[in-house]
Amino acid sequence: MKVPAMRILYVTDTALPEVNGVTTVLAMMRRGLERRGHAVQLVAPRYGDEPEEPGVARHPSVQLPGYAQSRLALPFGGTVRRVVADFGPDLVHVVTEGILGRIGRAEAVRRGLPLVTSFHTDFPRYAARYLGEWAVGPVRGYLRRFHGAALLTQTPSETTRAELESLGIPRAVVWGRGVDSSFFTPARRSESRRAALGAEGRTLVLHVSRLAVEKDVDTLVAALQQSRAALGDAAVYVVAGDGPKAAEVRAGLPFARHLGFLARAELADLYSDSDLFVFPSPTETCGLVVLEAMASGLPVVSSDRGGVLENMREGRNGRLVPAGDAARFADVITELVRDPFERGVMGQAARAFAVARDWSSELDALEPMYAGAIAARRRSHRGATTELASVPRP
Repeated sequence: MKVPAMRILYVTDTALPEVNGVTTVLAMMRRGLERRGHAVQLVAPRYGDEPEEPGVARHPSVQLPGYAQSRLALPFGGTVRRVVADFGPDLVHVVTEGILGRIGRAEAVRRGLPLVTSFHTDFPRYAARYLGEWAVGPVRGYLRRFHGAALLTQTPSETTRAELESLGIPRAVVWGRGVDSSFFTPARRSESRRAALGAEGRTLVLHVSRLAVEKDVDTLVAALQQSRAALGDAAVYVVAGDGPKAAEVRAGLPFARHLGFLARAELADLYSDSDLFVFPSPTETCGLVVLEAMASGLPVVSSDRGGVLENMREGRNGRLVPAGDAARFADVITELVRDPFERGVMGQAARAFAVARDWSSELDALEPMYAGAIAARRRSHRGATTELASVPRP
């Protein structure tokens, strides 16, 4: 059933040109909804001198300490209020829990607009890694208050949804675990590009992520060092990404090719040119890069923690390793490099799994979610009781 056209406002503390899982999903949401006839407006931080873009309002920001690529929105200025007044949204979707997210949430509540929120980032585990266990309780309390006003809180895995419910966020729903399997595809593979990376006749082992503490890059470095010691020149190692731990990763892996952040097309090429994907992060709510790697035909060696588990089928599309166990990661990498037949079988299964998670099905689910939230808010204004925790996925 076709959903009537809606006017959707997104408020986010991170957006393109910054590259991460949140900005990737947000860009797909915006582009997909616009193609389906909906009006979409975005409020996001200003990163520098990016040109004016229709449908995007930039809010003043400063560089986030320790993260050169990220911005911290300033807690003043009327950007959100002005956009809400001018755009007249049917629904406000607050994508992040930062300063801009708080402003957007407050404005939606003040005006009585339907509010949807997202939980993309496992802040309690981030807090434990960066600040210590003492910080976990206050962060959980903040998240409970922040998302409590939402009609729906989207999160990309059943694992994370269950954690949110245990946290006291009852209207959490699973959404946002799709991948563009026509863009990320083995068909992009190029032997000439592989040769340029030194992978001709060798296995290319790839890691893609933000290089930061929460991604457990220490385990990554140790695992690749140990597998290199076992494999010698049989494998080529490539790391794509940047972040506060990038210098340490480069120093620990001098034998690897370090490519930094890549444009989406370059990244899709790199996935397809690779043979094995390694991802030790234990703090993912979904692990979008894992789905991108799978869509590109790569078996995945992953941590056994977090939302990434919902993409992994042990022994079928990859291998699961206890989080933080660098020696076991190294053993599994070594085994798969030495077994091209097993890699090939797993890679085919990974591709089939990812195709079933194509982005179009996520958009099919998103439209009725939004329409249901808008209708529920209208009913509540007429005195009806709102209950959206069990919004069905088509």
